[in-house]
Amino acid sequence: LPTNYYLYFMGVIMKYKHLFGPVASRRLGISLGIDLIPHKTCNFNCIYCECGEAPPLAIERKEYVKVDEVLEELKLYLAENPKPEYITFSGSGEPTLNSGIGRLIDEIKNLTNIKVCVITNSTNLIKDDLRKEIGKADLIMPSLNAVFESSFLKIDRPNVNIKLPNIIEGIKKLGDEFQGEIYLEIFMVEDINDSQEELEEFVKVIKSLKVTKVQFNSLDRPAPVSWVKAMSMKRLEEIKDYFRENGINTEIIKKYKSKNEYSAYNKDYEELILNLLIVRPSTFDDLLEVTGIEREVLGNYLDILGKEGIVKAIIEERGIFYTYKK
Repeated sequence: LPTNYYLYFMGVIMKYKHLFGPVASRRLGISLGIDLIPHKTCNFNCIYCECGEAPPLAIERKEYVKVDEVLEELKLYLAENPKPEYITFSGSGEPTLNSGIGRLIDEIKNLTNIKVCVITNSTNLIKDDLRKEIGKADLIMPSLNAVFESSFLKIDRPNVNIKLPNIIEGIKKLGDEFQGEIYLEIFMVEDINDSQEELEEFVKVIKSLKVTKVQFNSLDRPAPVSWVKAMSMKRLEEIKDYFRENGINTEIIKKYKSKNEYSAYNKDYEELILNLLIVRPSTFDDLLEVTGIEREVLGNYLDILGKEGIVKAIIEERGIFYTYKK
């Protein structure tokens, strides 16, 4: 990868070393990313990672990227561009490996009222100091891809010093202490972590955690490991329904590819959305309020209509606007 990210916003291309995006997301709105880690500096070597195969796995926390450098870039960006809805720690490795993440969150909170999100593989949540450092974030998105040791080793391929029980315990402690929202992400891989036995254990474990909701994801791009199978939407929906039947707030974040793939597709919903967008461009929240359609369902329709070229998303100063594409 190049050492610098190129940000496109409002028709202008700018070059930064540590910022990327902004990304239009129905989960976070307009999210500006911060990458605190050199490429593929991680304590996992996940079979689905878009960054590819890992070099030797890192477990040491240190200031891989200087906090002062990130702050200077962030101040420059915010001075010249509309504010994003979230500043999100993510990127090309595990952000909590950077020992300066807590100070950076503090500095961001002193600098702006923009919400902060931390996306993490959960490996460092067992550490009391790390949970305290990220405690001022507004949203934390930890992952838990397995509850059986065999699945954990196959999917996440962790550093040998990382143990699954510590990951689960770390997420539990985070839920007990954290005042913001927690979205727990599970990356589903066909024939690995979707057995009935493991799904039952997932339900048992998640009920012991304090999370806002569970989000399912699955492969939608080529994986660095050739044998990894993408899970069908049909199977994801079956698993989602099973979790919901067991009282767990669950949604799918993988995007539907077509109307045919979305078994619940309703032509009346499509007409309702398009009739509103023909009149005027609307934000996601505008559509949510007027249509009364459930948030996850509305997102699915907009994804499909976007793929079909009927609707397009435009980033404007007040947010992401959806418009009818004539």
